[in-house]
Amino acid sequence: MPSEIAVEKKKLKKPPLELHFLGDRVLRQPAKRIAKVDEEIREIVRQMLQTMYSNDGIGLAAPQVGINKQLIVIDIEPDNPANPPLVLINPSIKQLAGEVCVAQEGCLSIPGVYMDVKRQDVLEIAYKDEYGRPRTLKADGLLSRCIQHEMDHLNGVVFVDRVENSLALAQELSKNGFSQQAVKPVT
Repeated sequence: MPSEIAVEKKKLKKPPLELHFLGDRVLRQPAKRIAKVDEEIREIVRQMLQTMYSNDGIGLAAPQVGINKQLIVIDIEPDNPANPPLVLINPSIKQLAGEVCVAQEGCLSIPGVYMDVKRQDVLEIAYKDEYGRPRTLKADGLLSRCIQHEMDHLNGVVFVDRVENSLALAQELSKNGFSQQAVKPVT
């Protein structure tokens, strides 16, 4: 169910929230569930959307802007004003299905680094929308990948933790000024 929270899809010179980058401890902490969905949460959603659009992102998890909450905003069509963003509060994966697909991913918290990551093609999630209403969503392709990527952030995992080609990863991180020590491979 698309979000009813409307923000203009444009770049702001000064986005309202500050991005945190690979190596920052805040990206490694498991996010806390949101007990009450209220106007304060909706304001964080607006600020996260503005920050995501300002940085040319298609997804943003609250830990990336230093907010330790299970909150994600996604818009895989940022150039389409008619396509509303998706707001996921306390999301949980009900099912992963489909083929395992390899595709290139990037992350606002690791600018300049783009690497291949394996993920399931189809997923079904349960979540709450920006008004606290329970929802379910089945997604595939880019939307599924984006949801999985952002949900990883809620568990303190960044996409580089899933990259299997460690040599290429080390080169990419180094080229973009990030430390290989900041990577925590997941098995």
